[in-house]
Amino acid sequence: MTIELENRIEQLEMKLAFQDDNIETLNNEIFEQQRRLQILTEQVAYLVTKLKESEPDNDGVEEVDMRPPHY
Repeated sequence: MTIELENRIEQLEMKLAFQDDNIETLNNEIFEQQRRLQILTEQVAYLVTKLKESEPDNDGVEEVDMRPPHY
């Protein structure tokens, strides 16, 4: 093989190694973001459940402000 061909092959191998590293890095980042998104989704669902549990069950009727007579 000629030196020029060997250099081109070496450059291609370096580019391939660089791209493989970038793909692995991006894959890890996406995995981590999906994990965080899952945690946040679970936390929001929990908070929605807690909020619904804490709401008064008055079937849409607003409560009247009942102050004691001495006010």
